[in-house]
This record gives sequence, C-alpha cells and structure tokens, in this order.
Amino acid sequence: MTEFLMAGLGLVILLLAGDTLVRGAVNLSLRLGIPALIVSLTIVAFGTSAPELLISVEAIIRGVPGLALGNVVGSNTANILMVLGIPALLVGLDTSECDSRRNFVIMISATLAFIGLAFFGPFTWWHGLILLAGLIAMLGEAGWAARNHKREAAAIEVADSPEDVEGADPDMPWWQIILFLVLGLIGLPLGANILVDASVVIAAAYGVSESAIGLTLVAVGTSLPELATTVMAALRRHAAVALGNVIGSNIFNLLGIIGVASLIGPIPVEAEVLRFDLWIMLATSLLLVPFVYRKWIFGRAVGLVFSALYIIYVVVVLS
Repeated sequence: MTEFLMAGLGLVILLLAGDTLVRGAVNLSLRLGIPALIVSLTIVAFGTSAPELLISVEAIIRGVPGLALGNVVGSNTANILMVLGIPALLVGLDTSECDSRRNFVIMISATLAFIGLAFFGPFTWWHGLILLAGLIAMLGEAGWAARNHKREAAAIEVADSPEDVEGADPDMPWWQIILFLVLGLIGLPLGANILVDASVVIAAAYGVSESAIGLTLVAVGTSLPELATTVMAALRRHAAVALGNVIGSNIFNLLGIIGVASLIGPIPVEAEVLRFDLWIMLATSLLLVPFVYRKWIFGRAVGLVFSALYIIYVVVVLS
C-alpha cells in the first residue's frame, strides 16, 4: 500500500510539474516574440508529453527500460479505449466535426513503423534517429498545412493569437513565468524518480514485469491529463477536437518519447510485447477508422464497449 501511495504521489508531482512547465514555457516564448502557431505546434505538444518522456528517460537510467516501452505502448492503448471511452460513456462525444484524417494516417504510419522497428530491437540510437526524423517531418508538414489553411480560409483561426494557445496568459508577470519554469524543471525529474522507484517495487512484489506495470499503472496515470481534458470538453459540449487531440498525443508518444529515450540507452523489446501488446495498440488504433472517415459519433454504447475492452486488456496484461 505504501508503494502505491508513493506511486500516486510521484504521479501527482509529475502531472503538476508538467502543467506548470507548459504554462511557463508558453508564456516565455510568446513574450520573446515566437509566433503563437509555432508555440502551439512545438512547446505545448512537447510539454504535455513531458511526464511520459521523463518517466521513460528515468526508467532507462535506473536500468528498467521495460517500463519506458510499456509506458508508451500502454498510453497509446489507454488514450483510445479509456480517454475516449469514459467521456463517451458519461455524456457522449460528438466528434463528427473534427477532421482528423490526415493526422490519423500519420498515426497509423507511425504505429506501423514503430512495430517494424521493434522487430529489429532493441531500440537503440539509430531507431531513435529514425523516429525523431519522422516527428520533425510531421511537425514541418503540420506547420506548412496550418499556414496554408490560414491563407486559404482567413475566416478560420488556427492558433492565431496568444489566447488560442493552451496555457497562454498575456497578463502573466515575469516572476510567475520564471517560477513556473523552475517548479516544472524541479518537479518533473522528482516525480519521475518517485514513480519509477515505486513501480519497480510494485512489479517485484506482485511478480509482474516492469513492462506490465508500464502498460497499466504508469500508462493510466500519464493518460489522466488527456482524460480530464476530454471529460471537461464533453461536459461543455466542446468535444469536436477530442479525437484529434488523442491522435496527436499518440503520434508524439511513438515518435518523440521513444525517439528521445532510445538515444539515452537501449530499450529491449520483450517477446510478450512483440506477440501481444504492439498488435493490441495497432488494433485499437484501427477501431477509429469509422469515426474518422464515416463520422460516427462516440455514443454511450461505444463508450461502454471501449471501456470494457480496456478493462479486459488490463486484466489480461496483469494475469
């Protein structure tokens, strides 16, 4: 029980630190004159993935790289089945106005490339360079597409002003920006260290692998911010972008987090991950096809199915 409480404490510190770092970095960048569009595509996207990234790096440094891989694969599965399933079960998610086709193709391509590289594992520096090259290409294409869209449809704003960027506050004083940056930079490694320590002890106590803990406990924890955001959007009937946000998060997890983490040290791929978890991640990604291309709505029945599938997955992983 103590270790579960410590894991919870580490997770809370990690999530709070990630949020403060994003707010500080966004407002510092905007104060320095960096365009809001660039801030939205880079700093916010990377900042919201900071908890997963720090956990993965800390896990490799501490000699438990299975936790890093499990965290990413488990988070991608949780993002689709849990982050979309629970809000749909509660109030429904109308994502029919969200055009995520381009990003969905990128996500499936990244998933297939990731699985292919996993069979040539362990993930090492050259795997990381390939994944990061894909991320850079994706960011460049997204920036180009957004700028073209702004020129072609001036009536539609795409992160056109600082107020459109997550975490932006034009009135935030300099001392608060610096405080947020310091707290974020201190809290992220502290929270990651506590969570990894507790996860290793829990894995040993219950006789499961670090990968299994990463696929379940850590993955669920690091998906909580996305879950909270999606639930609030659903309650406010502003859920049109929820599907796109989940897809974007999954892309960053695969290309960015493992890309950076594999430059720190090798990440072995367990046989069970190759046989089961990678294919579950791909299958859950493909479940989104009718919602992306046929504009299906995430009703309560869909939410019930998705949530039930995730519970079954967790039980199978831990059994």
